[in-house]
Amino acid sequence: MSIISSRIDFSDPHDSAAPRLRHAFGTPRTVLVAHELAEVRPVLDAVQAAAREGFWCVGYVRYEAAPAFDAALAVHAPDGPLAWFAVYDQALPWPEDAHTGAAQVQWTETCPRPVFGVAMDQLQRAIAAGELYQVNFTAPLLGQWVGQPPEDADLVLFAALQRAQPGGYAACIDTGSTGDGRVLSVSPELFFDWNDASEGGQILARPMKGTAARGATPEMDAAQAEALRASPKERAENVMIVDLLRNDISRIAEPFSVRVPALFHTQALPTVWQMTSDVQARTRPGTTLAGVFAALFPCGSVTGAPKVRAMQMIRTLEPQLRGVYCGAIGVVRPGAQGHGIRATFNVPIRTVTVQAGRLRCGIGSGITSGAVPDAEWQEWRNKRQFLDRASQPFDLLETLALQDGQLRHAAEHLLRLASAAAHFGTPWDAAQVQ
Repeated sequence: MSIISSRIDFSDPHDSAAPRLRHAFGTPRTVLVAHELAEVRPVLDAVQAAAREGFWCVGYVRYEAAPAFDAALAVHAPDGPLAWFAVYDQALPWPEDAHTGAAQVQWTETCPRPVFGVAMDQLQRAIAAGELYQVNFTAPLLGQWVGQPPEDADLVLFAALQRAQPGGYAACIDTGSTGDGRVLSVSPELFFDWNDASEGGQILARPMKGTAARGATPEMDAAQAEALRASPKERAENVMIVDLLRNDISRIAEPFSVRVPALFHTQALPTVWQMTSDVQARTRPGTTLAGVFAALFPCGSVTGAPKVRAMQMIRTLEPQLRGVYCGAIGVVRPGAQGHGIRATFNVPIRTVTVQAGRLRCGIGSGITSGAVPDAEWQEWRNKRQFLDRASQPFDLLETLALQDGQLRHAAEHLLRLASAAAHFGTPWDAAQVQ
């Protein structure tokens, strides 16, 4: 049986109805690792060179790699590789191995409510003093397997996470002993998609900022989405990061090419509504993958604004390093017809790392002057529900009435099932049900 070391399941950033980029990867021909800040850019240069030669590269850049691009960006001292990429000869079809069932994990908070409240107070004092506009404050959840996990527990968990948080930009990367163990990401957030074609590069970023809980009924759910779209606080939080991304992208963009074609779009996830906006531009000739990271990394949605001061506050208030969480996970592949490269990276939110039986997952939210501590705390609870869903079997149940061997109101039942599946974000096959 062939060894599968990585899997990617990415949405098409430009067309949600298009086929997904869904591949597995076997044994890598080589692994590129940066242990020191000075090695990060050369690793990205090597990734770009490999993709230009026809190879596929899958990997990540840790949040703590930020000073490799700007020494003013404050982070904790790293405890592992700053960048890790595997280089593959080819992309393989998505494996048909079915990892069903729930992966039982017990999650423990590292930031209790009183500590959260103290951090909120410090952040809002700094915001009121004019030091910054927004900070993305986070803390890790630590997990342990419940009972004796199966041999393929990591893959079972990844499949369960995908069912709990479908769509988006999912990746499963096994780094073995050379990186962060196994990285399981089901992030819904696009960091950037960069197409370095011969006729000129195009870049798209889609920051995600603004959150609301899902409603219990379709009517309540629609009201929640509309309230999110109309919320002055959530819109302000989103536009701050859009402005930051516009500024970041302008560093590598052709003059006057930066634009925002979509603003305040609401995206339905199984447990929350999220607000996204699009920032696009044409990149300058000679732009490199390392140059894109130097301009954008880390994504403003997971730092705050201004980025330098926000990251200083993050280092002060978050005692633990973030690691892969809030860095970037992606795939770099040859461009169409052999022209240039195509690089697509997510922002690793909703991301679990598994190393030596220890599990870790970060949760956070953007803090602004209008943030209410209880509401922000509840947002953390809402965001972590995807972990609870992954640990519990989930299916749709419909009660039916038979009359003379025929189903009564069959069409209405199917419509209700379809509505429930859409609400909970769970896939279903109407033809199979019929």
